[in-house]
Amino acid sequence: MDTKSGAFVTNDGVTIRYREAGSGRPLVMLPGFSQTAAEFSKQLDALSDEYRVIAVDQRGHGDSDKPNYGYRISRFAADLRDLLVTLDINEVSLLGHSLGCTVIWNYWDLYGGDRVRSLVLVDQGPTAAIDVAPEDQIRELGATFTHEDARNLTAGWRGTPEEAKEASRSIVHLLHTGDLDNQDRNWLLEQNLTLPSEHAATLYMDHYGNDWRDILPRITVPTLIIGGEVSFLASEVAKRNAAQIPNSRLRIFSAEERGSHIMFWENPNLFNSTVREFLSGAG
Repeated sequence: MDTKSGAFVTNDGVTIRYREAGSGRPLVMLPGFSQTAAEFSKQLDALSDEYRVIAVDQRGHGDSDKPNYGYRISRFAADLRDLLVTLDINEVSLLGHSLGCTVIWNYWDLYGGDRVRSLVLVDQGPTAAIDVAPEDQIRELGATFTHEDARNLTAGWRGTPEEAKEASRSIVHLLHTGDLDNQDRNWLLEQNLTLPSEHAATLYMDHYGNDWRDILPRITVPTLIIGGEVSFLASEVAKRNAAQIPNSRLRIFSAEERGSHIMFWENPNLFNSTVREFLSGAG
């Protein structure tokens, strides 16, 4: 794999960095909350033989600038827009993981399907807040945190350095199966800690407070939805998303297939072949 680094400047003056490999149809990959482009290295390696794969460090994350402003989903969607316009990318397939899905949904809310060919949405529900979800839909909406949970997490990030690290550790613990080795667990935590804790608190509260249910039925491009049977988000989340997005496809990774929240890291061969098959068809 011949990977190169790139950068662009957003319209509010922030340098966003990305990793790129391959040529052909563009595939832009957006990581989840406090995660980095490096976590898509196995996709850059495998899919760049056929596609121009771009994995983005969103503002504050990874190698991108860490300004003291802009830590909200709407700004991240504007950053994505700046990327596509600056690099003059059209007919793009957008792959979002976790919070990356919400960035895509906000992009769709603001810009519709402009420049977008297809979507791959990986393991994210339309709302995280238990307190605002209908009682009979909590599980399928992916509502996993109460207001008290959210307050405790953000208090941790705004506390001592050790409290902030422990808050990040609690998030990383949710991502993977028990089979992930300690080296990978420690590396994932290091990647998550590239997002300064005060910005993690701000971004998390914005992410937590949004509700994207009205966006899903309005998506009109081919969409692949991927969920995990042993993710901290129930597989019912992906199933409901598929029921809400017209003409979408659904793929649930089983426990045997290491269907965690980061199945793209724990079972990259199956994940990559699943994405490739979709992109080569309707996507």
